Amino acid sequence: MNDDKGAGVRVPPPLIFISFMLLAVAIELLLPLNMVLPRLIVVLGGGLIIAGIATLLYLAIQFRRVKTNIEPWKPTSSIITSGLYAYSRNPIYLAFCTVTIGLGLFFSHIWLLLSALPSCIVVYCLAIRPEERYLTAKFGDEYREYLQRVRRWI
Repeated sequence: MNDDKGAGVRVPPPLIFISFMLLAVAIELLLPLNMVLPRLIVVLGGGLIIAGIATLLYLAIQFRRVKTNIEPWKPTSSIITSGLYAYSRNPIYLAFCTVTIGLGLFFSHIWLLLSALPSCIVVYCLAIRPEERYLTAKFGDEYREYLQRVRRWI
């Protein structure tokens, strides 16, 4: 197995989320919804933003500790099955969703809030599926057992 390019993911997943968020802003300019969410929901959105960013930082540290690449276009030296990875196979992508939803709530921006769904679908097609094929080929039964134990999202 050629391991030079890792899972062979060509589009960085953060770029997918950012692209859909920018598209949501553009749609808002063309089709404004002008909704104002209740203050409690806005505060909840701020909390989701903070939680998502904190999760991303925590996971980056976890990848660094086990000395494996976080970027899916680079080789993986080991799989992480502890911490948040004991509950979700994709906590990084879940954190990006959390930030996106948090931003949508915080700014009362419904199009931004809705952009999380197509982002997840595209990330699934362009990143998660290739990553799972790559990790199955590289780690075999160890990864297949992990797939059986832990759900994809939550």
